[in-house]
Amino acid sequence: MHPNQGYLGRSIVWCNRADSLDFADATKAEQEELFIVLRDLKRALIELFKPDVFNYAFLGNEIRHLHGHVVPRYKEPRVLLDQVFEDRLFGRNFQTDHNFKISFDLFSKIKIMVQQALMV
Repeated sequence: MHPNQGYLGRSIVWCNRADSLDFADATKAEQEELFIVLRDLKRALIELFKPDVFNYAFLGNEIRHLHGHVVPRYKEPRVLLDQVFEDRLFGRNFQTDHNFKISFDLFSKIKIMVQQALMV
């Protein structure tokens, strides 16, 4: 899970190969596994939070390792355990709100929920 849950369910997929730096250099096996992981994660997030659409970003600007961001997007706010998650930029590119904070307890619960949904 991405530590900033300004977009409820925002996740990071990470290539296990230590020397993987660039998305275009992913091996065929890594590409195949990535799409399995993305489908499973998407299914779990739809089941849990019912996003309207997904954004995917493989940037590599700040962290020099092959990884991608999975960003669920929502037309309407979602409430989870009394916390409101509002996608104020729906229909436009996502942008991390560095001021958005949730408790460690809530973050842990979101993480557990997604882990459990992935096991189905």
